[in-house]
Amino acid sequence: METRSSVPPADLLPVQRQATPMFRFLKLTVVPLLHLLFRIKVEGREHIPKDRTYVLIANHLNWLDSFAILATFPAEPRVHFLGDTTILVTRKVQWALVKSVAGFIPVNRKARPDTVLFDHVNRCLQRGGVVALYPEGNYGSAEGEIMPFKKGFAHFAIDNHVPVLPVALSGTQDLWLRKTVRLIIGPAIETSGQSIESLVALSEAAMRELLPSYSDPGGIKLLRKGLTHLF
Repeated sequence: METRSSVPPADLLPVQRQATPMFRFLKLTVVPLLHLLFRIKVEGREHIPKDRTYVLIANHLNWLDSFAILATFPAEPRVHFLGDTTILVTRKVQWALVKSVAGFIPVNRKARPDTVLFDHVNRCLQRGGVVALYPEGNYGSAEGEIMPFKKGFAHFAIDNHVPVLPVALSGTQDLWLRKTVRLIIGPAIETSGQSIESLVALSEAAMRELLPSYSDPGGIKLLRKGLTHLF
């Protein structure tokens, strides 16, 4: 059984506002590659807070979602994604990458409640980092649809007095070479005066409003299987 002490502390990840040198290097090299593979269109960049931290929420369709967010958002404040702790304690290569590149906050799915997760999220936000998560909890079943949101993100935002930034992703479920994918960034949702329930409802409604309808564009779909299931 995994104990609290066996989970790497947030200080080792690192959880911070500043981007690591390796992340900056990969942002300069990998982001252009993503733009070669896909047509990434972004709307609402002006809504990204520039002078404070926040909790970023997005719908989740495929592996590209997190990469598209990292490619779109500035290197600082550093965006940290929640992830399963098995990556940290059993996979040495991934652990090395996490420490040098990825903004990562470990989630222990066996813990109820996961008090370590709250410690790490709080520390990240207090240090000026951004916490990003997918409140549906799983991959969405279809483009243009949203499953009910879980409440964790609302606890994080209200407890730390930071806004919630909704990001709608469209076109990432089924991928092929040069496919157009969209990120629509909505206005930040302030948490002052909100309850957990009201913030969840408000955020889910905002996401539904941002998310565009989707139809298959048709045409030639080069490397469809390989790119859809790349990770």
